[in-house]
Amino acid sequence: MKQTTKGLALIAAASGVVLGLVAPLTASADDRPAPSSLKWAKCEGDGLDPRQECTTVSVPMDYADPGGRKIDIAVSRIRSEDPSARRGALLIVPGGPGGDSLTEPSTKGQKLPEKVRDAYDLIGFAPRGMIPSTSVTCDHTPGDLARTKLFPWPDADGSLDGTLATAQRRSRACERNGGELIQHISTLNEARDLDRVRAALGERRISAWGLSYGSYAAATYAQLFPHRTDRFVLDSNPFPDPAVGAGRATYAGFEAGVEDTFPVFARWASAPERGKDRVALTAAEVRPLFLRLAARLDREPIPWPGANPEELNGTVLRQAMIDAFYDPDGFPGLAELINAARKGTVPPAPEAPPADLLQNGYAVADATLCNDAAWPRTAAEYRQGVDASRAKFPLTAGMPRSATACAAWPWAPKEAPVRITDQGPSNILLIQNQRDVATPVSGALKLRAALGERAVMVLVDSTGHDAYLGNGNACGDTKVSHFLATGERPARDTYCR
Repeated sequence: MKQTTKGLALIAAASGVVLGLVAPLTASADDRPAPSSLKWAKCEGDGLDPRQECTTVSVPMDYADPGGRKIDIAVSRIRSEDPSARRGALLIVPGGPGGDSLTEPSTKGQKLPEKVRDAYDLIGFAPRGMIPSTSVTCDHTPGDLARTKLFPWPDADGSLDGTLATAQRRSRACERNGGELIQHISTLNEARDLDRVRAALGERRISAWGLSYGSYAAATYAQLFPHRTDRFVLDSNPFPDPAVGAGRATYAGFEAGVEDTFPVFARWASAPERGKDRVALTAAEVRPLFLRLAARLDREPIPWPGANPEELNGTVLRQAMIDAFYDPDGFPGLAELINAARKGTVPPAPEAPPADLLQNGYAVADATLCNDAAWPRTAAEYRQGVDASRAKFPLTAGMPRSATACAAWPWAPKEAPVRITDQGPSNILLIQNQRDVATPVSGALKLRAALGERAVMVLVDSTGHDAYLGNGNACGDTKVSHFLATGERPARDTYCR
């Protein structure tokens, strides 16, 4: 098994991480493109580019029974801006799980430089289960739509009683209301759906830009259908650890992600230019201040009418910290919340997304994570990890090792998850911020190592999730854009200061 040692050593030195490799897996698929017979029409919705059009692609609900029930995958497109320069189609693979990219040809896709927009039709889609594709819902109670229920926070004292009760409620709601489709939502099936979309578009090969969970979905596609891939960008990368499954590994990553990001917030929140919004006089004071405040709110929550839950407790504060760390633009809101809570008050309650969209997104998130790999089933199996996490990473209070709805999921996974390997064409470019709360660099480096010579990595000295054309820097953006436009990657793994 081969590996580009010089480039990997460069990035490992920058990050303090040791890299390892995993074993290969061979995959195959039919190599004949289907002629496109899709019927495109104007997309519904406000604020879309008038050039964007939409269609649906029919796929099997159960790929083990390809002649059985069919479901629809909603697809969107903005055509290449220069047909003479067109290379093919660029699939924008959304994060989540529980997100979609239907509007992104009109939004995110328009941030791409002109030479990239000329080279590709920009393709968005709603993964199976997501509105307006054939969709699912678990019809959770309003309380179980709180962010602090999607993230499995233990009770304030570290007990798992409340977390396991939530897992039971959420999984039973999905069993009761999710229908047959919810059993067939997985990363493997999303990758298979994408190959049906590729064929329906009439493309022999397809390029992709996958973000966050979407980078895992795109990597899975590249593993299943390596000869169908053209130029693949994996942005903000989780490591799909084959030992525990991608879902558990992703939650566990928040330990490192928060620790990597908190010092940046502490410096920002203590800077003199913050003025009255300053949290502390020095960066060193911010961490103990935050921990004391969270502990106080665990004991003495502050009523917060209109929020979900309707109180500001320690768990809500910790969740607000994680959410703010996705983008440094969230730092002011977190500072405002901290300063208000220290005075015993709260800012206006945040506006929640529409309930039907939350129901849909949470159902797909749970289904994907739980159907991808088996999770432990008893409190004892989580207890040791939660206790160790609380001791070593107090900012996240054991959440990354706790029990999601998957602890009580009523269905066993139908197949083993794909193992990402170095078997396939060398046409993958990873881009990764050095400080990323959701997909920390330590996990991204493991994915890079697993891909071996299939990939080159651009590590960006920046903070936040979403590196390319988001929270990265001009150096990283230029390298990814050049690859998409020309196919030329850096000669070796690169660090963008």
